Amino acid sequence: MVEELDVLVIGAGAAGEAAGTLGAELGGRVAVVERDLFGGQCSFWACLPSKTLLDAAHRRALGADYPWERAAARRDWMISREKIDYPDDANHVQRLESAGARIVRGEARIVGPGRIEVRRDGENPQTLGAQGVIVAVGSHPVIPRIEGLEEAGYWTSNDGTSSRDLPSSIIVLGGGPVGVELAQVYARFGVRTSIVQGGERILPRDHPKSSEVLTEQLRGEGVEIRTGVHGVRARRGGAGRILELSDGSMVEGAELLVAVGRRPADLRELGTEEAGAALGPRGEVEPDAQMRVADGLYIAGDCAGGMQFTHVADYEGRIAVRAALGKDAKADLSAIPRTTFTDPETAAVGLTIDEAWYLGLDAFEETMDFATTSRGFTIEPTVPQGDGFSGSPGHVTTVVDREHGTLVGAFAACPGASELINEAALAIKLGASVGTVADSIHAYPTAARVLAGVCAAADLKLR
Repeated sequence: MVEELDVLVIGAGAAGEAAGTLGAELGGRVAVVERDLFGGQCSFWACLPSKTLLDAAHRRALGADYPWERAAARRDWMISREKIDYPDDANHVQRLESAGARIVRGEARIVGPGRIEVRRDGENPQTLGAQGVIVAVGSHPVIPRIEGLEEAGYWTSNDGTSSRDLPSSIIVLGGGPVGVELAQVYARFGVRTSIVQGGERILPRDHPKSSEVLTEQLRGEGVEIRTGVHGVRARRGGAGRILELSDGSMVEGAELLVAVGRRPADLRELGTEEAGAALGPRGEVEPDAQMRVADGLYIAGDCAGGMQFTHVADYEGRIAVRAALGKDAKADLSAIPRTTFTDPETAAVGLTIDEAWYLGLDAFEETMDFATTSRGFTIEPTVPQGDGFSGSPGHVTTVVDREHGTLVGAFAACPGASELINEAALAIKLGASVGTVADSIHAYPTAARVLAGVCAAADLKLR
């Protein structure tokens, strides 16, 4: 007997939760299948624990008596891991069930169009059917091929966000958002911290000004940053681990944290081809605007191959389930904001000036030094600037299409960057002119008002 539903969701991370919840709320018969924790990576190992630790580290940087034991305890409370070894996902299960979704624990595999098989230890496989199947199985850490790495031992980001013990020193391999966030957390708790970044700057996908601001901040907090080098050999020794670098130097730390990125799950292992999906050489797919990869088969979140952010996964999950239920749905991924929650925060949306030129746009860049703005003046930097008082360092930069006078990109590194970037994302989505942003009334003094000021300066150049 095959139990028939309207939608089957495989994976209960951000995309799967969003799809399962909305699908049930729309009246669909929905089942969500998960082999591990309902709530997924973001809730238990990534976004929420890391931001909780960053908040604790910020309080400590401002002089609060905030020991690691308190930070770790609050992080454990945040991820429902108080006095237990593994998080409890009961709250996520309850929310899905309250919406009307059915919970199924086990390992899922697609066995045909609209058919999945769920296996649990010690039980016979269960077959479920639906008119729409949504794959939301996420991604996994990339582990570089470094001689001796496995033998030396290493942390992934999961270890970095969940450790209850504070290492004496740490090497962070990778200078992307995860690497710099965790580096700042550990440095602010007194851990000798080194970042090894293969590229010429940390945050290589962000604006160069943002990379510069954060580099100065982290170095001012005692973080050693090595750029333009990569690990070639790892071994035990010294403080715990020794990483030999491509320039002949070495760095050592009690722990070695690997944070060089994540790779979408290989969909061949899930059996997606059995449902008609055409896969690339690495098991990847290219969904259409409805997140469809074959008749009745949809994909959402990290495994869809786009930007790996919780807010993108949530959005794609909602698009996919609406499409699976036969409702009008079309994804618009043209203006995706991205943020790094260091101090100061960095944020970005849209095109860089080089990307705009590559696309043939007659574009120009307008920027403002955040430290010279009213909001910048009101915030004392955590790393002293010069001999006396100064404003908080940073920038707000826009990229403007001269022909249409519209905002096509925005970047910031400053307190409040993660909030102001959403206004820029909305302006890009709506095709709003920089004049419209400038003419809107912004509360004073805020970082968003700085964005408006940059847009006003850009608007003057268009006249």
